[in-house]
Amino acid sequence: MALRKPMVAGNWKMNGSLELVSELAAAIANIDTSDVDILVFPPFPLIKSALDAGMKAGAQTVSENNAGAFTGEVDAKLVHALGANYTLVGHSERRAIFGESNETVAAKFAKAQENKLTPILCVGESEQEREQELTEQVVWQQIDAIIGKLGVDALANSVIAYEPVWAIGTGKTASPEQAQAVHKFIRSKLTELNSELAAKIQLLYGGSVNENNSEQLFAQPDIDGGLIGGASLKAESFAAICNSAKGNG
Repeated sequence: MALRKPMVAGNWKMNGSLELVSELAAAIANIDTSDVDILVFPPFPLIKSALDAGMKAGAQTVSENNAGAFTGEVDAKLVHALGANYTLVGHSERRAIFGESNETVAAKFAKAQENKLTPILCVGESEQEREQELTEQVVWQQIDAIIGKLGVDALANSVIAYEPVWAIGTGKTASPEQAQAVHKFIRSKLTELNSELAAKIQLLYGGSVNENNSEQLFAQPDIDGGLIGGASLKAESFAAICNSAKGNG
């Protein structure tokens, strides 16, 4: 039995519809989920519909605050009450557009776990940072913010998704070798702190993953699946990506 089960998670961002929920549920209904974890992250109003359609679903973000006077925010407790078990934290769009710092992301990570949600921590460097050879430094600072606040053991109940910012929604994709290098770096750094955790944690790649490149990416030894953007809005494409992850654990 594989040490790590592959995972494919679809991040719909501010897209989707009730029709897409039905189409995607039908497309993945016959995939054996004993071989691959399949999740979707639709907009908040569609989470319950996705769950009712038989899919695993989570939130794209949660507030770092408890219930209170925070208009427009969503409490992690309510997300869990819907029946969801996951949330994204720290997606690059949340960091760049909404100004979420590493400290804010760490607070959201903690709040998710307090409310029985498994956080998928998104990390990644910009194109400028890659050109300046800062990839490892930036990625590790993003992970270390969690370790500094909660300790390394908190990562045992989480997933890490490496998404180079320059490859998200651009059509550019890190080569399998480039992606593997960063995943290997993450796992090696975690091994220094907790080898058992490092061996078990699922590391996903995200950044213009599609049905044409997913198999090569998922075949890399430290890549355990993908966080899928645009291709998760197309039922056939998403199902093909899910199938390509099977057997690569």
